Amino acid sequence: MELSLILLKQVSVMLILICIGAICFKTKLVSLEGNKSLTNLVLYIVNPAVIIVSYQQDFSPRLFKGLGYALLLSAVGLLLFIAVSYLLLRGKDKDSISIERINASYSNCGFMGIPLALALFGSEGVLYITAINTVFNIMVWTHGVFTISGEKSEVSFKKIITNPTILATVLGFLLFVFQIRIPGLLFDTLSYVNNIITPLAMFVAGVTIANSSLFKALRKPRIYFVSALKLIITPVILILLLYFFPCPNETAKITTIVGLSCPSATIGTMLAIRFDKNSSYSSQMFGLSTILSVVTLPIIVYIAKAVGSLF
Repeated sequence: MELSLILLKQVSVMLILICIGAICFKTKLVSLEGNKSLTNLVLYIVNPAVIIVSYQQDFSPRLFKGLGYALLLSAVGLLLFIAVSYLLLRGKDKDSISIERINASYSNCGFMGIPLALALFGSEGVLYITAINTVFNIMVWTHGVFTISGEKSEVSFKKIITNPTILATVLGFLLFVFQIRIPGLLFDTLSYVNNIITPLAMFVAGVTIANSSLFKALRKPRIYFVSALKLIITPVILILLLYFFPCPNETAKITTIVGLSCPSATIGTMLAIRFDKNSSYSSQMFGLSTILSVVTLPIIVYIAKAVGSLF
C-alpha cells in the first residue's frame, strides 16, 4: 500500500483515539490529574520500552549507517524549523512570539512520531525516530527552555542526560551494537508494553486538546498561520533540502520527514506552564495542529515521495 495511504489510515485511527480521550475527559472518566499520570506512564515506561524493543535487531552496516543518517538529517531539519520560525514569526509581544516559535519548531515526535514510524516501517522506523528524539531532547532543554524563559540559567543539561528517552536510546544502542539479547520473558513483557503506545499516547493528546479551549483557537487567524508553518511550509522546505543530501537510505529520510512534520509538541505547553507564560495559547496551537495533521501528514509524505522520484 502507498505510504501516504498507510499514514492516512494511521492518523485517522489516531484521531478517533484522540476523540475518545477527549470524550473521557468531558465525561469526567479521566481528570487532569489522571492525564498527568498517563503522561508519566507514556514518558517513563511505554516510550522507553518501545525504543529498547526496536533496537533488538541483528546488527547490520545498513541499519547502523541509517541511524547515523537519521541523526544528521534530524539535526539539520530541526535547525531549519527553528530558523524559519525566527524568520517568519515576529511581533512586539515577546511572550506570545516565544510560544509561537516553540510550537512552530518542535514536533510531537515522541507521542505521535513513534507510533507513526512503527506503523510505516516497523522496528526499523522506530530505530530511526529515536535519532530525532535524541536531537529533540538536546535542543528543547537548551534552545527551547531559553526561548521560553529568556534566561540562560534555566537551561538544564541534567534534564538532557536523565531524560528517559535518551537513557533508553543509549541502552538500546549498546544492546544493538554488542548484540546483547534481552531474555525471552522480559522481551515478551516489553513487547506487550510496546503494543499500548498508540492508544495511550492518543488518549493523553485527546485530554490535552479537550482542555485547550480549541473552539477559541478556531477564531484566531494567527494560530492557523503558525500551524501552516509547522505542518506545511517548513516541511516542504525540509523535503527540498533533504533531497540534496547524499543519503541512500530512503526509510531514514521519510522517517525524519514524518517525525519533524508531526504537530506541535506537548512540551511547548509544559514549558509555558513551568515559566508562567500563556499556556492556554500554547495548548490551542497544539490542539489545532494535531487535528490538522490528519490531513497534512499524508500530503507531506506524498510530496516527499514525488520529490524523491525526481532525484
